Amino acid sequence: MSKILLRLTTMLATMSFLMGCVQPQPSSEYTVVIQPADFVDVVNNPYFPLIPGSRYVYKSDTDEGVERIEVEVLFETKEIMGISATVVRDRVYLDDTLIEDTYDWYAQDLEGNVWYLGEEVSNYKNGQYVGDAGSWEAGVDGALPGIIMFADPAAHLGETTRQEYYKGVAEDMADLMSVSERVTIPYGSFDNVVQTQDHTPLEPDLLEYKYYAIGVGMVLEVNPNTGEEVVLVEFISP
Repeated sequence: MSKILLRLTTMLATMSFLMGCVQPQPSSEYTVVIQPADFVDVVNNPYFPLIPGSRYVYKSDTDEGVERIEVEVLFETKEIMGISATVVRDRVYLDDTLIEDTYDWYAQDLEGNVWYLGEEVSNYKNGQYVGDAGSWEAGVDGALPGIIMFADPAAHLGETTRQEYYKGVAEDMADLMSVSERVTIPYGSFDNVVQTQDHTPLEPDLLEYKYYAIGVGMVLEVNPNTGEEVVLVEFISP
């Protein structure tokens, strides 16, 4: 396996893990050099499985109304930085009115880490398209991928990693908090759940706890400041 190298510009050093897998670090800027040969054609990480035909539905009661989020893993792929990425469509409705329609791109490396390679966002207001704010693609205009889920989360407890990087647009990071949570929601109960604490320097007041269950993926998201939750209410696996 060829190495995926991460050079932290703030440290002027090169760090690599055994078998060539490298974790994006939470520095202000970083550079990731990845090789298409280091990636596989499927995303089957047990905590972040993206099997084509899978469908997720989430609901959230917000101050503005009821949000319904429909996520579908498509059968199509998109080539990004020479990598065949799995395409996931994510639609958000507020009181049954579409407010966002996004295509996300993910790929899994040989070690089983899932990388986030970008998103194409269409934003709507009152049913009308208002722009693509939040869109980015790894390898374009300085944008770089990040790891959304490790192959072995237990090996990275307490670490912070970048999930994405497009300066001033997409700078999400996550702290890996636990791999042994128990989550009970109307859809069901789950053990050995991975918990992350997600944040971004672009919105310092925003904090989210996300919970990932084996064989499903994200089942719950909690904003600890407001108490708002995004809860899985339906999951269909092909």
